Amino acid sequence: MALVATVPAEGQILVDIEDMSMLKDIKRAIGMLKGVGKITIPRKRKLSSYERSLRDLDEGRVYKYDSLDDLIREIEE
Repeated sequence: MALVATVPAEGQILVDIEDMSMLKDIKRAIGMLKGVGKITIPRKRKLSSYERSLRDLDEGRVYKYDSLDDLIREIEE
């Protein structure tokens, strides 16, 4: 009886980099490995204004005014 092992056609590996100044060298080194197809570096997604507002709420960056006139006075100063 023969034992057959299947190998996935492709996969991914995630590498955490502590020193981002080494990113170019690490990318080049990984690219030299046999079987590496492409290397992509994900970009940070910009937060929407709504997401920034929620973050401001969570971090306590909110202001309270008793009236609209108080807000306008604060803006004009």
